[in-house]
Amino acid sequence: MKLSALFIAIEVGGTLAFAMSGLLEATRKRMDIVGVFSVAFVSAFGGGTVRDVLLDRRPLFWIQHEVYLWLVLLLVLSAPLWLMTLRHKLGGWLMELADAFGLGLFAISGTSIATAAGMPPLVALLMGAITAVFGGVSRDVLCNEIPKVYRDHQPYTLCALAGCGAFLAMHSLGMSAESASLIGIATATGSRLLSVAFDWRLPSWLSTSK
Repeated sequence: MKLSALFIAIEVGGTLAFAMSGLLEATRKRMDIVGVFSVAFVSAFGGGTVRDVLLDRRPLFWIQHEVYLWLVLLLVLSAPLWLMTLRHKLGGWLMELADAFGLGLFAISGTSIATAAGMPPLVALLMGAITAVFGGVSRDVLCNEIPKVYRDHQPYTLCALAGCGAFLAMHSLGMSAESASLIGIATATGSRLLSVAFDWRLPSWLSTSK
């Protein structure tokens, strides 16, 4: 399966979505401009970088496509023009929207690239989840927070896995890569937004303490 213009658009969308989530979190933490840039860049490129390293892809995706760097740079520089308006209108949902869209887009980006590289389905599934989750984990660590994927008990990685699984299932049934990608993105992003809207919770792991 060759990567098409759709997959480039998916990767760009995921990069910008996670950059925005990093920008919002760093702004909430009242970081200076260096901190905001650092968190935005790590959020945007962390998951894809880990994916490329594990799949031995060179050059890394953001080095191969320098325009990604410029897009994130422009997003951060333009933030003062739109950030206050959007945050006022959407409140906490802005962060959740950016995070959910980044999750879905990067999950399918990672899975499709792994599939194109000839990886077996289980490896492709894990590559999608890693690509989708690692940027958010890095963002929270830089912001001195326990990553919310581990602490809030709301489905997150499971949503990414569900989207990746839907993509692989549709692709194995002969659906076009583009259509399978859209279904996968909708599954991952939609399930994440539903889990936040309806406060779905995962059970705690069994405690060994008395």
